[in-house]
Amino acid sequence: MEKNRKFIGPALLGVAAIVIGVGFFYYLASSRKLPEGLIAASGRIEGDRIVAAAKYPGRISKIFAREGDTVAAGTVVAQLEDTSFQAKAEQAKQALNATDAQLKAAQANLDIAQREVPMGVSVADAGVSQAQATLAKASAVEQQARRDAQRHKELFERGVIERHRYEQADLAWQVAQSDVKAAQEAVKRAQQGLSQAGLGTDKVKARQQEVEALRAQRDRAAAAVMEADSVLGDLVIKSPASGIVLTRLREPGEVVLPGGAVVEMVNLDQLHLKVYVPESKIGQLRLGLPVRIYTDAQPDQFYEATVSYISSRAEFTPKEVQTTDERVKLVYAVKLAIAKNPDHKLMPGIPADAVIRWKENVTWQKPRWK
Repeated sequence: MEKNRKFIGPALLGVAAIVIGVGFFYYLASSRKLPEGLIAASGRIEGDRIVAAAKYPGRISKIFAREGDTVAAGTVVAQLEDTSFQAKAEQAKQALNATDAQLKAAQANLDIAQREVPMGVSVADAGVSQAQATLAKASAVEQQARRDAQRHKELFERGVIERHRYEQADLAWQVAQSDVKAAQEAVKRAQQGLSQAGLGTDKVKARQQEVEALRAQRDRAAAAVMEADSVLGDLVIKSPASGIVLTRLREPGEVVLPGGAVVEMVNLDQLHLKVYVPESKIGQLRLGLPVRIYTDAQPDQFYEATVSYISSRAEFTPKEVQTTDERVKLVYAVKLAIAKNPDHKLMPGIPADAVIRWKENVTWQKPRWK
């Protein structure tokens, strides 16, 4: 009996120790578990990648941005060699200046022609009118001289007047006939002058076509200048958005291809925490839920965030992510958009813990697996 008592005593102590140990671990597990309405998750802070890239191929002559620099949108971060493009731009400008000078000269000639031609036509038309009036007068004089010559001839034949008076009348008729012919020739010349003056309209049209052709040529030259200036502008690589420089991917002297990245940046005011939520809890999440994010460096401070993305496809737990339930194999990627990043203390790559509240009345608590 004494031997049995000696054996039972230590056994009872061992059982009691096991019960106490199990109870203790159960207490710890329960104390680490968040209440219903809160979901804890861990991940790393990320940011949208911003790349300043070259539009044209070329050799980098200068890089102005260094890692850690904060740059604003439109800030020049690098410069490609532009010697040959400068020469092409200058050549295009010279061609534009030459064409512009030709256009101005042609326009001046057109303006003069547009003033001279109407004046010439008007003068020629007046000359035709004057010549026609002279012809009408000469014709009237000739008709009267013909009648006088006929009457004097009849009188001479009847012996009423002397011969020299008849000859004078006949000579006056002949002179009048010559004046008519001269007036007719003058009318022809005036009409020819009017026709020639009318050709000035065709000259004006020709000059107008010349001006239009030079204007089109000038527009092409101006477009070439704009293109050359645009290429020169694109050789200056600028930041497409505000952010902090993470990596200088190229150095001066290196050659880049079109689209080649030179500087990689991230906007520290638009960060998010990427976490993985177990399949058993993903149904409790929805976009816009409030989140609090904690980091090891600032354990007493939290950053407000919201659920901004929930993956529709499950995946196996990534190796770098630790979970409290080792039996969970499938998780969903979730992005938590950080509202503010005061003093830019949060940086991409920093590990962080998050508490997502999917029930409004639940009191916030810190994650408890630490």
